[in-house]
Amino acid sequence: MIYLSSFHFATEEAEWRFFAGFQRTCYDSFYPFQIFPERGLHALDLTDITILYGGNGSGKTTALNVIAETLHLRRGAPFNGTSFFRPYCQLCSPHLLHPLPDASCILTSDDVFDTMLDLRAINEGVDRRREELLAEAKEARNAQFRMHSLEDYDRLKQVAEARRTSQSRYARRRVMPNVRTRSNGESAFLFFTQKIRDGALYLLDEPENSLSPRRQMELAQFLQESARFYHCQFILSTHSPFLLAMPGARVYDLDSDPVRPRPWTELENVRAYYDFFKEHEEEF
Repeated sequence: MIYLSSFHFATEEAEWRFFAGFQRTCYDSFYPFQIFPERGLHALDLTDITILYGGNGSGKTTALNVIAETLHLRRGAPFNGTSFFRPYCQLCSPHLLHPLPDASCILTSDDVFDTMLDLRAINEGVDRRREELLAEAKEARNAQFRMHSLEDYDRLKQVAEARRTSQSRYARRRVMPNVRTRSNGESAFLFFTQKIRDGALYLLDEPENSLSPRRQMELAQFLQESARFYHCQFILSTHSPFLLAMPGARVYDLDSDPVRPRPWTELENVRAYYDFFKEHEEEF
């Protein structure tokens, strides 16, 4: 399913017109202005799976953020924008074939890490409360207590329970269990499979981070099936050869000038892997 068929970035002429009517003061950066014309990136013609490939500083993450902000997509973690981001997005031209579903969003590595940190924080809070309850049970079990009035009834129940049960059971009845934690790779893979639902546009920024090669292949299969059977469209940035090799994906090489689609087997990063394994072929 193709919701966004093309995206045109601000032209060099539009950027010049903006600055001609702009009263300059002391700004260190006009980001994201003056980035894409220099790299020869003017427009993206999009398929159901479109990939932005390039080295560090090539602009692939910036391109995803520009598309996301222009389309007002939902996002979790904030990004490093500037006061010029919104004016720049107003100069861009998206072409939609269908209205964007509400579930459409941008998902980044920061979202994955924030989710894992949230789970750890929850478990740390649970652990602290459990320690407090164990100490409370020990104190109640050894307490010298007499009931003098009905106001002491709750304390009586506490002491009685502490004496007839173990400290661990006393704590378990009063605190939630730890949230199940997984490895970073398992958590990252689960994050994407839970967040990506039927029928929406998803922007993914380097989703291979924290994923093992096998998990990257599983993610590639999941994205292909979501696009083919569940009406999803994806635009993603990646260095992963396992994602770059997805059949039918259109891969833009942001390291080339001008930016253009290229076969994944011609990309510098992939060729480096190929040459390395060819050099060590006899060792396998």
